[in-house]
Amino acid sequence: MFELRKILFPIDFSVRSRGAASYVQSLAGRFDAELILLHVIEASYNSALEDLDKIKASHFASFFDNSMKHLRVRQLIEHGEAGQKIIECARANKVDLIMIPTQGMGIYRRLILGSTSAKVLHDADCPVWTGVHLENAPPLEAVACQRILCAVDLKPASTRVMEWASRLAEEYQAELTLVHVLEGGDTPKARAEATQALEALRLSAGYAATVRVETGDPSKAVTQLATLGKADLLVIGRKPEAGVLGRLDTTAYSLIRQSPCPVLSV
Repeated sequence: MFELRKILFPIDFSVRSRGAASYVQSLAGRFDAELILLHVIEASYNSALEDLDKIKASHFASFFDNSMKHLRVRQLIEHGEAGQKIIECARANKVDLIMIPTQGMGIYRRLILGSTSAKVLHDADCPVWTGVHLENAPPLEAVACQRILCAVDLKPASTRVMEWASRLAEEYQAELTLVHVLEGGDTPKARAEATQALEALRLSAGYAATVRVETGDPSKAVTQLATLGKADLLVIGRKPEAGVLGRLDTTAYSLIRQSPCPVLSV
């Protein structure tokens, strides 16, 4: 069920974090959600934790401008491995969404074990918002959500993916496009069945949406559609249960790395 009462925003005070902050503040303000700011200190050799705490606590105040004053904000500082601490914080505080920038590097999990955002994407229970071009993010006043693209594989979890997409579209009065990519060939029967399933999803969500059936490689087809359609947000699904390789399959991970706009993985 769609809920957006608590948003967790892990920050490392980088350029990418600053870019993500515009989107975080916009979404938190729109839904009047509590915003939890988390910084994880991974102490280096001979570092004094007391000194590090003082330094990082002061960074919270200087990192954000006065636009934060209208939000309900909680600041947390933890020590340890960043990815694990983010997951633990999300579960302990029962957050509805994690918003985190990613470098968009790597294909398989074994190659990106050092990536904090990859661990969060693979292991988090709640939806995760990511962006790979956040060093060029617009300022808060220019953040827009006018066009949302929702890509589904038509498995049972697609209902929840569509629910998130439609609720966000309804809140922003955005244009919503619902797409499925046929991988096994574009036969009349396959296209008709996919169209029927998409229409059923659209009706269950109760929000007007354009339905599209594409063919080819899903990651390439969806990325191209997002680019040509100038999507402001791409909504995709993740596996309901984390396995050995995590909640993301290779298609979802490719989409997150290649999308021209931020991606919400439900």
